[in-house]
Amino acid sequence: MAKQVWRVVVAGGAAAVFTAVAAVPAGAAEGGVSFTRVQVNGGKPIVIGTTKEVAVPASFRMTTKHKWKWPAVFLYRSGADDRLWHAIETSDCIKPGSGVCDIKETMYFDPSLYDMRNSEAGVWKVAAEVHFKAGGGDIDAKGLTVHVKRNSRLTVNAAPEPVAKGKTITVTGKVTRANWQTRKYAAYGGRHVSLQFKPSGSATYTTVKKVYANGSGNLKTTVKASKTGTWRWAYGGNTTTGPSKSPGDNVVVK
Repeated sequence: MAKQVWRVVVAGGAAAVFTAVAAVPAGAAEGGVSFTRVQVNGGKPIVIGTTKEVAVPASFRMTTKHKWKWPAVFLYRSGADDRLWHAIETSDCIKPGSGVCDIKETMYFDPSLYDMRNSEAGVWKVAAEVHFKAGGGDIDAKGLTVHVKRNSRLTVNAAPEPVAKGKTITVTGKVTRANWQTRKYAAYGGRHVSLQFKPSGSATYTTVKKVYANGSGNLKTTVKASKTGTWRWAYGGNTTTGPSKSPGDNVVVK
């Protein structure tokens, strides 16, 4: 996937287009550069919807005697040309010692401006790269992985409201998932979703039962009314889809 822009935060506010310098090697850096302390999003998955830019924090330490420009960590799959990011900002060098730089980075993903494929959801590897002022550069696979996931959403409706104690409450809803190619949310059928309840005055939800969504993503189940409280649906996500919770729907039991 071709990426459009590289945004670099430096002392003078300069910016430059960042391009690959080599294929991602399987082992350590071979060009006189060492990348350590690499972190991306604190090890958590990157969850992306359809309209909002997602800013992902990253950081790393670079050790080298070369004069350099524009170092960064990035996500890749098969090689240097198979990358995933839409823009990257990096900080100035923080020097804990000679030839050593600690760098903070923000990796941006914006599905509303750049084309994304649904197949890009899943596991990505992490590499670090730097360009040298004299030309050339270095690139280093870091042996780390990051899950990139499509955002999911849930709706809920519990009825009737209010309801007599002991009577039946019907709870419905729908689970949908971001389709990056259409930039819309679509039904996500067959998901195993938890129905949760929080009694009035409590801050904690408890799972009451689990329900499978039908092929259209619709959820429906019934429960007996025992006390006033709030109902919601919760989905745990999977390797390509982020978790989600619906808003709560309060039902008064009389």
